[in-house]
Amino acid sequence: MTLHNILLAMGINEILVIVVLAAVVIFGAKKIPELAKTFGKAKSEFEKGKIEGEKELNDFKNKEKKLD
Repeated sequence: MTLHNILLAMGINEILVIVVLAAVVIFGAKKIPELAKTFGKAKSEFEKGKIEGEKELNDFKNKEKKLD
């Protein structure tokens, strides 16, 4: 069986368990909370940037409409 067929035969739960176990083996149990905190902060910053970008785009569109 190829890796592709194995992954298709497995459900999402089994794949998730394997990924979590691999992360614990690679990073160690003590580093996992730090990594999760870092990813949470990165997601938060990404969302802030996305909101700011959308706001600037809307402001630009509104200025263009006023000029017409």
